[in-house]
Amino acid sequence: MPEYKYGDITEKIIGACLRIHNTLGNGFPEVIYQRALALELSAIGLSFQREFDMVIYYMNQKIGSRRVDFLVENKISVELKALLTLENGHLAQAMNYLEVYNLEIGMLINFGGTKLAFHRFTNKKYKPPIEK
Repeated sequence: MPEYKYGDITEKIIGACLRIHNTLGNGFPEVIYQRALALELSAIGLSFQREFDMVIYYMNQKIGSRRVDFLVENKISVELKALLTLENGHLAQAMNYLEVYNLEIGMLINFGGTKLAFHRFTNKKYKPPIEK
């Protein structure tokens, strides 16, 4: 199995989501899975911010903001869905969050199917912060 950046954290997130899906199944609104994941992340000791507000800039001007479902360990964006099937637009949305906030790793997790679906992706436009 290949080594992934922050793989230890993403494995814990996936494990938490699997426990939730195995317990609750599919069919609930997204907010139910968000609440359950907040409980799971706390229980396993991962720090997170729920509905983290990300400011969007264009030409150095603030033009709006979006909220990612979770920012875990200040490193990984986690976007949840509760849909029968994911569409390309959902993947694009999750990737946009990575690029706008300059995060390297993101996850898109769908609780809506009979099996949990998850995608882990890397921001190819990521720019590491400059050390002072």
